[in-house]
Parts: sequence; C-alpha cells; structure tokens
Amino acid sequence: MKIFRVISTAAVLLVSFAYSTPVARTKRFGKGGDVIRGVNLGGLFVLEPWITPSLFEQWNGSNRKVVDEWTFCSELGAYECTRRLKQHWSTWVTETDIKTLASLGLNHVRIPIGHWAFAPDPNEPYVQGQIPYLERIIRWIGKHGLNAVIDLHGVPGSQNGFDNSGKFGAIGWQTSQQNIDRSIQAVEGIARVAANYPNIVDAVEVLNEPANWGLSVDQVIEFYKRAYTSFRKIAPSAIMVVHDAFLSPSDWHKFNVPGWDNVILDTHNYHIFVKDRLVLSREQHLQATCEDARNVRSFNTQLWTVTGEWSLASTDCAKWLNGMEKGARWDGSLPWEMNGPVYQGATCSGQNSISAWDQDTRTFFRQFAETQMDAYEAGSGWFFWNFKTEVADDWNYIKLAQNKLIPVPPTNRIYSRYSLDSDRWNIKLNSTWCHE
Repeated sequence: MKIFRVISTAAVLLVSFAYSTPVARTKRFGKGGDVIRGVNLGGLFVLEPWITPSLFEQWNGSNRKVVDEWTFCSELGAYECTRRLKQHWSTWVTETDIKTLASLGLNHVRIPIGHWAFAPDPNEPYVQGQIPYLERIIRWIGKHGLNAVIDLHGVPGSQNGFDNSGKFGAIGWQTSQQNIDRSIQAVEGIARVAANYPNIVDAVEVLNEPANWGLSVDQVIEFYKRAYTSFRKIAPSAIMVVHDAFLSPSDWHKFNVPGWDNVILDTHNYHIFVKDRLVLSREQHLQATCEDARNVRSFNTQLWTVTGEWSLASTDCAKWLNGMEKGARWDGSLPWEMNGPVYQGATCSGQNSISAWDQDTRTFFRQFAETQMDAYEAGSGWFFWNFKTEVADDWNYIKLAQNKLIPVPPTNRIYSRYSLDSDRWNIKLNSTWCHE
C-alpha cells in the first residue's frame, strides 16, 4: 500500500519519456470500457494492522511483536490463526459491500492476495483456505455488474519489506530461486482462478509494489517476462498488470517489453509518505495532481497506465499506518528527516474522522477526490485504497461517498477540469489548479 518514490516535485515536471513501440492493445477493461473506476479490497487476504486494528489490538503494548500476517499466525498457531482468519474472510467483505460499491457507480474491484494462498510452504506460518472466499467474492462482483482484478500482493521473502507483503522487515524476495519459482506458482494459481471467471476477472496483477531500492530492477522485469509467459498459457484472454517498482516516470519505458500485448502499468500515488508531498498546503496538494496527470497521460500511449492505489489522506495520521505501534511524521511522533512535526503545533487529533472535519476540510477533500480522479483518468483510470477501514475515514471510500466527499457516481463532479463526454484520449486540464 505504501509508496516511497524518491523523486522531487520539480523533477517530475522535467520528465521526458524514452518510448519504444507501444504494446499491442486489443482488449478493453470489461464493463469499464476505456476507463477503470474502482476500489481495493485491502485488509482481507493480506492483513494490515492499520486497516483492521481490532485484529491486532490484543498485542498493543505487548513485548510480543505481532506486526503482520506472518507474526499474527506465528503467534497464534495454525489452528487459532485459521479460525480467526476464516471468521475475518467471511465478514470483512460481504455481498452488501459489493452491492454498495456497484451502487456508487464503480466498475472494478481490485483484490489483493498473498502467495501463500496458492503456493504454501510448511516452513512458513501462513495458513490456507482463502480460495473459496475469493471465488465467492468474485461471483458477487459478477452478480452486481462489476469486474475484478486479482493482485498478487505478497511473495516469498517479501518484495518490499512492508507489512502489506505479509512479512515486515527485510526485502528477501530475490535472495533465492525458490522464492521466484513459488511466485510464478502463485501467478499460475491466480491465473487459473481468472480463467474460471473470464467474464468477471479481466486482469491479474503479477506482483504488487516491488521495491526498486532493495531489488534488481532488471530481475524484476525478467520475472514479469516469465510471469507473462506462464500467465498467458492459462488465462490468454485476461489483461496482465505490472507495477512500476516505484521508479520515476522517466524509467517507465523499461516495462514496455517487445512482444507483449494487453498489459497495464500500475503506479501508486499517495501524498503522505515522502516529504515533498506531505509538507504541501491544501492548495498545493490539488496543484500536485496536475503533474500526476501529465505523467500517466504521456505513458498511457505506450502501456495502459492505471493508478492502482490512491487515497484522500493528506496526513499519515491513521493509527498504525506506518506500522504497528508506530506514530506519524505529521506530528513528529515517528522519527523522520524533519526531526519533528510538519509544522509547529501539527496534531493528528481529528485528522482521520469525518465527524471532526469542518466545512473547509470537507470542501478540500471533495476537491482532492475530484482532482485525483481527473488526473488518473488522463491515463486509464484508478483504484482507490481502500473500500473501507475500521477507523481511518480518509481511506474509506464507502464512507466518504456516503458523506458526499467523493462524487456519486464518480462522474458527478463539481470541480471537474474537463468534459467527461469529450475525447477520452485528448483530455485537456482546465481548472483553478491546472491550465493546458
């Protein structure tokens, strides 16, 4: 879920793309047509303490460091972990949730899942049993007129060291061939599910957020090539999705592989995990989306470019967002490069609760939602993170939409920069914040 792209705001404006021949594109995005508008079902098959803190609360303040799904199952043991997770899998995403998402005017749902559901290892503490719940959700998605993307969110050894990979800590994915082989096994397992639901699952993401700072990018691309070959043999009609490995837009051409067809590039945009974005004023947050629009629109001519994760968060104050029992950069409770809060007196109080937001804050979040939607639709669309959360309202699409802080349907925009009836591939930005 997290993004640590190390690139200055000024540098983004100077990007020049080195293009090769565009990847062939013969498919569209299911019921989305030319543009994806969707949400993520995060916190379901890959636990994240900040999304569902109730699952981790018993260890709050404990000397037993339970920080992710690996340690959750290691601490509980296989029997109890299985019991608790089956309860979670059966309740965190319900048919009512899927029906609600459809009623909000969305057309896609992205479903993160870990390798351990498809390529288990008895030496790992993870438990299995996810696939029947996954398939039930896929059927609900189809029943309510949506399409699904299944996302391999964690691989053996961890591709980024984040808790959302299943195991917090070292980046060890590329340290053994066995890790790579098991990752391919997981891709093949997901592809088989996709092949069983060809009218619902229209894409598979073969690896979420590989961290370029801890991996060989060349080896990541070689993995993508191998995954493409394996994936195409099983699910030839589905679209394959590759993540940009947090590389700057000037390096995205590396993912434009000759001979590929029907491939999406996934990039994630958050405004809170790097200093350049976190310190922005509200007005500057809105202006910064103009840069994102230019980047995705430019590369969308080579590979469909989708923003697979974004949110309305303008602070990193959500409880445990930065890790179990860790604080926030915003108020200085998490050690970081500013050695203190973003500004003197910055507080996390009320930052994540709609009930605490005044009218100016509500107006800003509605503008922030629309400017980001506009930006990412300059490419091929978006998936909001997350469909819901237990306590972090600025990450909760359903709650934000129900409170009119996100447009319903997504095209019902008050501050939109462009006509949604105009040429999809010739969008010009024109608003208070952007002029072209």
